[in-house]
Amino acid sequence: MKSTTSYTYKDIWLIAYPILISLLMEQMIGITDTAFLGHVGEIELGASAIAGVYYLAIFMIGFGFTIGSQILIARRNGEGNYRAIGNIFYQGIYFLMLMSLVIFTLSQLFSEQILGVLVASDRIVGAATDYIRWRVYGFFFSFIGAMFRAFFVGTTQTRTLTLNSIVMVLANVVFNYTLIFGKFGFPAMGIAGAAIGSSLAELVSVLFFIVYTYKKIDFRKYGLNHIPGFRTRELSQIMHISVWTMIQNFISLSTWFLFFIFIEHLGERPLAISNIIRSVSSIPFMTVTAFAATCSSLVSNQIGAGHSGQVPALINQHIRLCACIVVPLVALISLFPSPVLRIYTDIPDLIAASIPTLWVLCSTYLVSIPGFIYFQSVSGTGNTRAAFILEMIALVLYIVYILIVIIGLKADVAVCWTAEHLYAICIGVASYLYIRKFNWQHKRI
Repeated sequence: MKSTTSYTYKDIWLIAYPILISLLMEQMIGITDTAFLGHVGEIELGASAIAGVYYLAIFMIGFGFTIGSQILIARRNGEGNYRAIGNIFYQGIYFLMLMSLVIFTLSQLFSEQILGVLVASDRIVGAATDYIRWRVYGFFFSFIGAMFRAFFVGTTQTRTLTLNSIVMVLANVVFNYTLIFGKFGFPAMGIAGAAIGSSLAELVSVLFFIVYTYKKIDFRKYGLNHIPGFRTRELSQIMHISVWTMIQNFISLSTWFLFFIFIEHLGERPLAISNIIRSVSSIPFMTVTAFAATCSSLVSNQIGAGHSGQVPALINQHIRLCACIVVPLVALISLFPSPVLRIYTDIPDLIAASIPTLWVLCSTYLVSIPGFIYFQSVSGTGNTRAAFILEMIALVLYIVYILIVIIGLKADVAVCWTAEHLYAICIGVASYLYIRKFNWQHKRI
């Protein structure tokens, strides 16, 4: 296989950085929630961790569908079959609107009962339920926004994502500040205000995407000028790719939700620490995610263009570029932990208790950078079933580990977070072997 690629590091960066900025900006929703709620109370801080991961686990079902759509869009883009992209986009919108309605209804009916069974603290259950009751309205907007992202990433027009995310974050900060603390004549709603503010910010995001696409995108080129009816044949083609990413994403995030449930049984303080660490990790983690998403899209484009031999070298380019950004960042966080932690809480003993876990988190990125980029590259080849199988193997080992360490040994929260090392190593090694050893070069989708 060739050791060079059609892309320079500059090319990769120009595609990746808008995705990175958009992901970071969107993560600011969770960061803002955590930072504001950390100054409301430790219960609210812990509850937002449970509720936030609960929401994210469900959202990732829809997001998994858009990943499959993105792979198809990227493949058609690489082939030059641009007009087929519009039909993929619209069928995706139809499916996601229906999914939003189903998930919203189920969440409203059963979320409180589910949390009541899983969570030990009644105070955490009450606060988390207040959050979820309002946060699930966001599904109607976040799913559609994710489909727009799939379109722009798949067609490598990623700069749009930067503008959208800035608008969404600014809206979230204003809405959260207003509704959490009761400003500008509104009542102080606490954790419920955080949920309402985040959902409204996602609405603003969708409205931006609609207006921008109408004004700036060539509708005729991408087949967006004709709105088709619901077509089961085309949807089944998307689902053939997406079903594995949907299941995979849900199980992956459900497993992470399970991690936080186990942590909650260690006490309210370990849960609060874990939520802070989750928020701190969002910036380096989203950086890795941006490069992994870029790599997946470019892998699909390269295969569509007949350049599958360049894929291994392309992956290594992404790993090196990502490491140059993430490693100095986590080193800086490790050297100055207290100023970083003070963003999320002003409780001195909580800050001190969080530092060892923060150090564990930072060390995770030495293995997660190559692990996640290689893993997303497997999906980029179009073999989402293989990606699903690889992750299931890694998640089984992850679950066994957290059962032993958290439930069995009741270890310190810092030790519990070493589970992230195990997962990244497993998924990385398995994905590396797939790319190097298996015949994926000519898979048609």
